[in-house]
Amino acid sequence: MRSWLVRGLGMAVLHAIAEIALAKATVYDPTGLTTTRIAVIALLVGAAALWSALDAWLRRADAGRTWFIASLVAGPVSGVLYVIGRGIFVDRTGTEELWPAITGGAAFTALLVLVPAGLGLFVGGRLKRPAGDGPPERPARRPRPRPAPRPSPAAKD
Repeated sequence: MRSWLVRGLGMAVLHAIAEIALAKATVYDPTGLTTTRIAVIALLVGAAALWSALDAWLRRADAGRTWFIASLVAGPVSGVLYVIGRGIFVDRTGTEELWPAITGGAAFTALLVLVPAGLGLFVGGRLKRPAGDGPPERPARRPRPRPAPRPSPAAKD
């Protein structure tokens, strides 16, 4: 499976679950969730930063492009999952909430994935791997011997 798809869907599910949990908590305490909202956003930012830093530390190929595409996938998918989850678990939200979730909510989610992922890629790329950790070194390839040149037919006397 494509790595950008795995990361994008993973972050989309994580964001959707967090937003559905906040929506459910808002039903019981509509005004007192400021600290909880900040903590949830910090956890979401931390998850993207940590996962991308791990990718950079492991020297994954095209990690920057992977996380860019993953953020573009995570935005709309998390919006759709949020509307579905809110409709099932919270307040029977209908399809009228789908368009705002896919546009504005998706842009916010994409930024909540992209910005910390960029920071994580920067920091993870600067970290040194411990000695003896990682894949074994491959021996250098020996060049193939060149065949001896053949005499040309014009050189015959």
